[in-house]
Amino acid sequence: MFNSLSEKLESAFKNIKGQGRISELNIANTVKDIRRALVDADVNYKIAKEFTDKVKEKALGEKVLLAVNPGQQMVKIVQDELTELMGGSESEFNISGSPAIILIAGLQGSGKTTFSGKLANYLKTKKGKSPILVAADIYRPAAIDQLEVLGGQIDVPVYSERENKDAISIVQGAIKEARAKNKNVIIVDTAGRLAVDEVMMNEVAGIKAAINPQEILFVVDSMTGQDAVNTAAAFNERLDFTGVVLTKLDGDTRGGAALSIKYTVNKPIKFASSGEKMDTLDVFYPDRMAQRILGMGDIVSLVEKAQEQFDEKEAARLEKKIRKNQFDFEDFKTQLEQIKKMGNIKDLMGMIPGVGKQIKDVDINDNSFKGIEAMINSMTLQERRNPDIISPSRKTRIAKGAGKDIAELNAFLKQFEQMKGMMKMMNKMPKGMMPGMGRR
Repeated sequence: MFNSLSEKLESAFKNIKGQGRISELNIANTVKDIRRALVDADVNYKIAKEFTDKVKEKALGEKVLLAVNPGQQMVKIVQDELTELMGGSESEFNISGSPAIILIAGLQGSGKTTFSGKLANYLKTKKGKSPILVAADIYRPAAIDQLEVLGGQIDVPVYSERENKDAISIVQGAIKEARAKNKNVIIVDTAGRLAVDEVMMNEVAGIKAAINPQEILFVVDSMTGQDAVNTAAAFNERLDFTGVVLTKLDGDTRGGAALSIKYTVNKPIKFASSGEKMDTLDVFYPDRMAQRILGMGDIVSLVEKAQEQFDEKEAARLEKKIRKNQFDFEDFKTQLEQIKKMGNIKDLMGMIPGVGKQIKDVDINDNSFKGIEAMINSMTLQERRNPDIISPSRKTRIAKGAGKDIAELNAFLKQFEQMKGMMKMMNKMPKGMMPGMGRR
């Protein structure tokens, strides 16, 4: 996420990092490099210049010249300004209606339909809501099919009228259906176009006027950069939407949309989406995104994701086994399954400070654990629970069953023993204080 921008910003800070004394010239050069990095990331030049002017003013005003660590001081100023540029703080999402109506708008291919499914899943699993999805795209039958597939995956009903070519009528029918079935959130997936046109604008504006939604979310493909920002401005003039959604953040994202859109339309970014899985949707936190752009990671989000998978009884059971040095392959497999539920592995590792840069060129995907799981699955239940009994003949059978060679299996077994050794050290910690074992 924003790898290119992160690298260029890091390079910009090299002008003053590690220097005991710096000059106004150092600061001017750093600011110039930051501006160039932002423009290269497809941030509008006017926005980039205004941003760097603020940074320069603060750098000189806060006496970075005399700071004990001027490099860190400069990074902090840039971090604060990036946070402010993207909205400052988390924006409230209004789902207070009876039912609450959420209108989804955007260009074709921006990821509206996928986001609609993700939002329904988010509201159902994390907010305890009972949503219904509405297929209001009257032009593209595949959009209805796609929404119904997504709805089936997350067990959320989809309202559609395939023969009806009146989007307003479809949405009004959906509202009646929602009330009849006690659904408290209606998510309306509208039609997209290849470009902004008057017909599309009139249709979406008509739907808005007819249903008076609590939220109007404009979905932006973050890979389109400044073009997305210009489109958002055109939509906002007609729709006056309440918030922005950034999609495809796992792609080759330069960062222009994320950094420019709040400034341009003066509407908050409310959600960030990456990947196709229904659980890859996050509330947008400007401060956390600024940290990630600057290579600081995002420990808070990582902990939150871990806590979502946290089971207090399971954690207590696991802690007990670790203290008795009884952690086995069954326990290990359970932990792997929990990690996979947290989201994309590479994205998770990128939340750890300093790790994102190291793994940017490393191919890490959701299949990374398959080899390990295959080896564990190839063991008998007795072997999983008692790793010490795994003899050479058992190793041969396990390796063959997993499609691995003996060397790979031995390496894995060695790593497992090393991990258990580290767990022995944790036995000295007070009860309830092992990492990940604390109570919420």
